[in-house]
Amino acid sequence: MSLKTIFIIIVTVLVTVVLMKNQDEVPVWLFGEARISKLAIFGVMFGLGFIIGVLIARPRKKSASTEVSEENKNDVNPEKPSNLSDEDREYIS
Repeated sequence: MSLKTIFIIIVTVLVTVVLMKNQDEVPVWLFGEARISKLAIFGVMFGLGFIIGVLIARPRKKSASTEVSEENKNDVNPEKPSNLSDEDREYIS
């Protein structure tokens, strides 16, 4: 088993134990008094944290236009007219 699999199993067991030990109801104010199970509150918060973590940790995809512009950035085309003035060309060289 890989380290990632062992980590997932341990986290799953710990989350299950915490959720099962907190099944009693607690008073919660949500625009009025309500009694909600700690199990439901912890479950929703864990789910939201998991979803947000997955969204933040996923790799970013580059758009096709960005990849093309980066490839063309290194191309030097001597036939292309330059926008530099004579003074600028002299300063650079």
